[in-house]
Amino acid sequence: MHSVPRRLAAAAILLALLVAGHVSAQSDFLSGFGDLPLMPGLQEQQGASVSFDTPYGRIVEGVASGSTTTEEVLAFYDETLPALGWQRTGSERFRRDNEVLTLSFARDAGRLVVRFSLVPPQG
Repeated sequence: MHSVPRRLAAAAILLALLVAGHVSAQSDFLSGFGDLPLMPGLQEQQGASVSFDTPYGRIVEGVASGSTTTEEVLAFYDETLPALGWQRTGSERFRRDNEVLTLSFARDAGRLVVRFSLVPPQG
């Protein structure tokens, strides 16, 4: 009877490790964010990141671009972020503990530009 919950817990841990290994093996991390993976195919725009701490939490912004689509980027982050403790709270928004991550998208010369913004929650 006790073996079923243990097996489920073990399976959940194994899945988290596999996803985290998949992320770290196939992607870099965005500067200033710590453990926020950069989707393969996106290149971070150097010099476009901002990071500072406030009494309410940290604020970090970064920009990356690549030959991909908004849907592919969102699918990547939908798959990888939950293993890192993030929960999706909106179409382009995730939350973990006392931080909110928002992705915004634009096009520039045929490339997708992704802006990553991390802020403390409002209210």
